[in-house]
Parts: sequence; structure tokens; C-alpha cells
Amino acid sequence: MKRHYVTLITLLFMLGVAGCASDDKETVKVAFIGPLTGGVSANGLGGRNSAELAIRLQNADSSSKYKYELVALDDECKPNIGVQVATKVAADKHIVAGVTHYCSAVAMGTVDVYHKFGLPVVVWGAVLPDITYGNDYAEVHRVNGTMINQNEVAADFMLQQGYKTWAVVHDTTDYGKGHNRYFSKFVIDKGGRIVGTFGVSADQQDFNAELTKVKELDPDVIYFGGLAPTGVRLRSQMEKLGINAVFQGTSGIVSDAFIDGLGPLAEGVLAFREGAPVEKLPGGESFLSQYQQQDFGEPPEAYGAFAFAAANLIIDAIEKVGPDRKLVMQELNATRDHDSVVGPVTFDEHGQNTVALITRYVIQDGKWVVWEESEYASGKRKLPGS
Repeated sequence: MKRHYVTLITLLFMLGVAGCASDDKETVKVAFIGPLTGGVSANGLGGRNSAELAIRLQNADSSSKYKYELVALDDECKPNIGVQVATKVAADKHIVAGVTHYCSAVAMGTVDVYHKFGLPVVVWGAVLPDITYGNDYAEVHRVNGTMINQNEVAADFMLQQGYKTWAVVHDTTDYGKGHNRYFSKFVIDKGGRIVGTFGVSADQQDFNAELTKVKELDPDVIYFGGLAPTGVRLRSQMEKLGINAVFQGTSGIVSDAFIDGLGPLAEGVLAFREGAPVEKLPGGESFLSQYQQQDFGEPPEAYGAFAFAAANLIIDAIEKVGPDRKLVMQELNATRDHDSVVGPVTFDEHGQNTVALITRYVIQDGKWVVWEESEYASGKRKLPGS
């Protein structure tokens, strides 16, 4: 009896040691930075959740070499706050890499920090070209596309629809000025005409002065270069002044929050965003299914799949070369045809992934609908302001 008791104790001890060994993996910290509060927090929360999903799925994989922890910080979509949290993350040697930024103005303000501290990052939402192309920083990568292709497609599409004149209203951040620069260039080069350009602050509440001038100019389309909260206010005040023009926005308004903020006034608004809709991405249905199985309180939003892809790129690099910033950076720089939810990822010499596909969206019955699948494309409906 005593011998069996000892054997049982030995067996339990061995099982305990084995269990401890399976849980005794080194913990590796990966940062997420995005707007978790404020007007575009829906996008930030969707991005954070998507990066967290990548972490959870990796930790559930018994073959994973490490245990991962996501450190999520709020940049509030404000450059000064972004620099503060980026510095905090970059100075923490326990954080190996980062999934960073939805807002272009913030991403532009932080690239110097990542370079200084040698922290490899993968941008998941910001679209200003200079984030990757403005400096020769090996630490900075971006998995989503830029506003250049987005605006070229937008100009082509709108001209093909027969529109000829635009009034441009853009916020005066780098993001808004960049959209104005590229869209205006493409429209003019292709035969369209910009009848007026108006810069506004991102937190401006009253657009009466600008919109009164716009009404006098009587453009076919109002092009808005900015984010959802400002776009909601602008579109609402257009209606009050009786401006009869199509409302065209950028990827910065492609969120459920824009529709929620406008209600029926959102109908017929156009926008353009790089990449296919999530459900049409390679592995998109699997991503959405796995996302919905978690206890997240918010949807992934338009750029969630890019945050998921960015986190997985970092995880895969760490699994291959270990939790070393320099080695992870080098591995990311060597990324070629990496399979991801957003399609094959290849970083060029600037750390930029090429996302050739630009999707045209229109709001129909309270949802963002791919233009080609909408009743506007089929001719059953006419865009408000046409």
C-alpha cells in the first residue's frame, strides 16, 4: 500500500512539473498604440481588439515558443500624446515591437522616436505616404496602403461618373493636407476642376463661413479630407444650408461611427479605402468568425484586419528570430509574400506593403456597401446631390 502511495505522489509530482514546464514560457510583450478614446476611438478599439485576437490565438497554440502579452496604449489621435506614449513604449526594453497608429498625424510625429530607440513597428491604419517614404528608418513598416493610390482611384471613379467640379474641405493636419494634395493633383491632371479649397481645424465645430462660400461656388461634389467626427459635422451643416452636392470622403470616414453620427444624412456618402472588405479578404471569414467568438465589445471596424495582420507579422518574426528588437526589425525588413489575412505582404525598401486594390464604398440603408454591389451602381438609386 505504501509503495502505491509513493508511486502516486511521484506521478502527481511529474505531472505538476510537466504542467509547469508548459506554462514556463518566456513572456514577450508587444505594444499596440491607437486612439482608444475620442472621436475616432471606434477604429482604435477595433484595431486593439484585432491585435489582441492575434495574441490570444498564438498563446492558444501549444507549439508557440513564447507567451505573448499585448500592452495597449491610447494616443487619442493627438500627435503630442502619441509621442508621449510612443516614448514610453520604446523606452521599455521588455517591449519587443509595436502595432502602431491609425491617425497619420500621430504616426508622423512618432517615427523619430521608434528610430531613436530602435523599436520595430508595423503601422496598421495611418495612410500618409511620408510615414514610410519620408525617412530612411528601418524600424518603420506599414501593412496597409497609402493615400496616393486611394486618391487616384477616387479621382478616376468620380470623373467616370460624370462629375466635373469639386470644392475641397480638408482638415489642416498632415493627414488632411496630404489628401488635398493628392486628390487635387489627380483630378486636375485628369481634366476635373477644383473650384475652391478650404482648410479647417480637426476640432472645428462651425463650418458656416466655409460652406456659405461653397454654396456660392455650386460644385458638383464636396470632397472631404479628414476623419469621421469632423465629417459628421460638415455633412450635417451642408444639409442645414441647403447645399446640393454629392459628399465624397476618404478612408478616414469609413467607420460605423460616421453612420451612427449622421443617421439618414449618411445615405449616399461615398468613400474609398485600400484593400478589400474584410469578408472578401483571404482568411477574412475566418478572422471575423474568430473575432466574434471573443468577448470584445466592439466590432473590428475598417482597419481591424490590418491590425491583426500587423500583430501576426511581429509574432511570426519573434517566433523565428527570438525577442530581440534588432533581429525582429531585420526579419520584418526581409518580409516577402508573407501570407496574411489581408493577402500576401511584401515590404519594399521603405518598409511599405503594396496594397493595389482600392475599394469604392457608398452608404446604403445604414451600411457601408461596395459600390459595385449597391443600388446606386445599378441605377436604382441616385446619389443625394446629383
